[in-house]
Amino acid sequence: MTETITIPRAEYEALRARIEDLDDILAGHAARTGVTLPHEYAMRIVEGEHPVRVWREYRGMTAAALADAAKVSKTYLSEIETGKKPGSVDAYKGVAGALAVPVDALLP
Repeated sequence: MTETITIPRAEYEALRARIEDLDDILAGHAARTGVTLPHEYAMRIVEGEHPVRVWREYRGMTAAALADAAKVSKTYLSEIETGKKPGSVDAYKGVAGALAVPVDALLP
């Protein structure tokens, strides 16, 4: 037997509208960057998590491995991922190359 729940139509419509809005955001991101992420990862970016961390975890890399591949210090990478530092253009280029994504995909 399938479990069901009942909610007011207005709440149901609001949930549907939110899903459509999120799908539009994800489609816009994919169009802008040329790359896509699985929904669960993309939602983390939509909800405010730093794209560098999300892409790093999606690619299965540790912070140390990404820092080495991008030729930046692990501390600097951590500061970028936590928003403590904005990150230089060169740092973003290195990280983007190591993650095989365009720089635009990494900008918050």
